[in-house]
Amino acid sequence: MKLHSLYITLFIAVLASCSKKPEVTYTSVPAERQNITSSITATGTIEPVTKVEVGTQVSGIIDKIYVDYNSEVRKGQVIAELDKTNLLSELASSQSNLSNAQAELTYQKANYERFKTLYEKGLVSANDYENAKLSYEKAVQTVKVQQQSVQKAQTNLGYATILAPIDGVVLSKEVEEGQTVASAMTTPTLFIIAQDLTNMRVIADIDEADIGGVVEGQRVSFTVDAFPDDKFEGAVTQVRQQPATESNVVTYEVVISAPNNDLKLKPGLTANVTIYTMEKNNVLAVPSKALRFMPNEAILNEGQTIEDCQAATKVWTLDGNVFKAHPVEVGTTNGTVTEIVGGISEGTKVLTEFSISEGEEQEEQATNPFMPRPRNNRNNNNNNSNNRR
Repeated sequence: MKLHSLYITLFIAVLASCSKKPEVTYTSVPAERQNITSSITATGTIEPVTKVEVGTQVSGIIDKIYVDYNSEVRKGQVIAELDKTNLLSELASSQSNLSNAQAELTYQKANYERFKTLYEKGLVSANDYENAKLSYEKAVQTVKVQQQSVQKAQTNLGYATILAPIDGVVLSKEVEEGQTVASAMTTPTLFIIAQDLTNMRVIADIDEADIGGVVEGQRVSFTVDAFPDDKFEGAVTQVRQQPATESNVVTYEVVISAPNNDLKLKPGLTANVTIYTMEKNNVLAVPSKALRFMPNEAILNEGQTIEDCQAATKVWTLDGNVFKAHPVEVGTTNGTVTEIVGGISEGTKVLTEFSISEGEEQEEQATNPFMPRPRNNRNNNNNNSNNRR
């Protein structure tokens, strides 16, 4: 600040040698009510709020497909079927094995009851009785196992009929009729269904330097390249805690609601997001540079005086020839505009900056003492004459 004042003083001293005194003009701006906002920008991807990948838990050949891209489906609706020949065969085989096991159980139960009666009368040995009992218990377990096999075969047969798990729209169809799908370690994806395209969301990546100002409920506006003239509105619904690091840059995912009643927003579009981290409407404010303005005695015009105060935060006004400091209480700021809570009233013109002009050019110009001067023309002429000789 002292160095700045020194430069101003030197500048005025140099101009003082001119035939015309420099003019100092001041710019003032009235304190007025306005909206103060602070925002951060990011990019994100639009996607459905609920998106389900429909697969199959059994292997086989796709026999029928009943839907296509953009088809609207209802929960429980049949959207595809696998060939059921092998599955029906497995079910029939399991049912046959269950019938055999039940017949064996009936025989072993009757045999056990007979041996039990004879054993109680002392007509058979304990070893024969125990063998009959063991055979009966094994038959009971065999029936249970075969019942589970039948149930599994019935379940697999049910998996061959692919049903829509939710109400929605088919976004993707990954298979065609006649294609073989193999269910091994992972479930193959047949379709991707979005639940409701009128209720979308944006997943935005926010830099670690900005994430501290983002909280749920903040207003968001965003645009997409597909509709550059349209501005879409939303709100922050979730700030995820899991960080993502790429090329030593740490970002966090922020979920933003995106109502899509007119269905303009499509899954996968890139959104240019503006998150309003601070909004205050209709507050008294002045430009932030007014709080940094300070009159300098070195450039005062004739008759001007300064009435300062000891307040740490103040603004200045110019009333006639008097610069007067007004202590103020400030509120929020976005760096460009600052809220004034108290100290001045609406309409008060506060000083923000000054400018110095030399007026009309004079025959004798003021020069910067720190700049090199041109060589004397007389010396140049003499040198040229010597060269001609």
